[in-house]
Amino acid sequence: MAAMQKPVAPLLKTLVFTILVPGTMAGYVPWRLRQNAAIALTGAHDGAALAVIAIGIAIYLYTAFWGFALIGGGTPAPIAPTKILVVKGLHRFVRNPMYIGVGLVVGGQAWLSHSLPIAIYLACFGLAVHLFVVLYEEPTLRKQFGEEYERYRERVPRWMPRFRL
Repeated sequence: MAAMQKPVAPLLKTLVFTILVPGTMAGYVPWRLRQNAAIALTGAHDGAALAVIAIGIAIYLYTAFWGFALIGGGTPAPIAPTKILVVKGLHRFVRNPMYIGVGLVVGGQAWLSHSLPIAIYLACFGLAVHLFVVLYEEPTLRKQFGEEYERYRERVPRWMPRFRL
């Protein structure tokens, strides 16, 4: 019975983190930046923008809950990191799928609302995330997982997946 309860704490912590951090970054901030502009869904472009948002949400949820909480035994939050290096799922293709998912949510909102402020926010978000990954996450993971992380870094790109025929 204790083994079944182990994933509960990481899942709950991941839920709280998701509401507070990505919920703020990809939900509240873009909503505020829309400046009360109404969104009227009128065509295929709007459907495509909604699809981008949905894909971003799915990537985030899959990575955060399945990857970090269930596989890694931790959370996306730096204060409660995973206990093992997560290299399964979407992490087989890029090292940072969760950030890509959040970026897609923000980008989809910029597209859907035709909002320059949200597009500028997306660019600032992307730069901030990149700097955070390079200056904090990668050195921390190198220290925590050593050679295992170095091998993973050599195999898997940071942002853009490698497509092979």
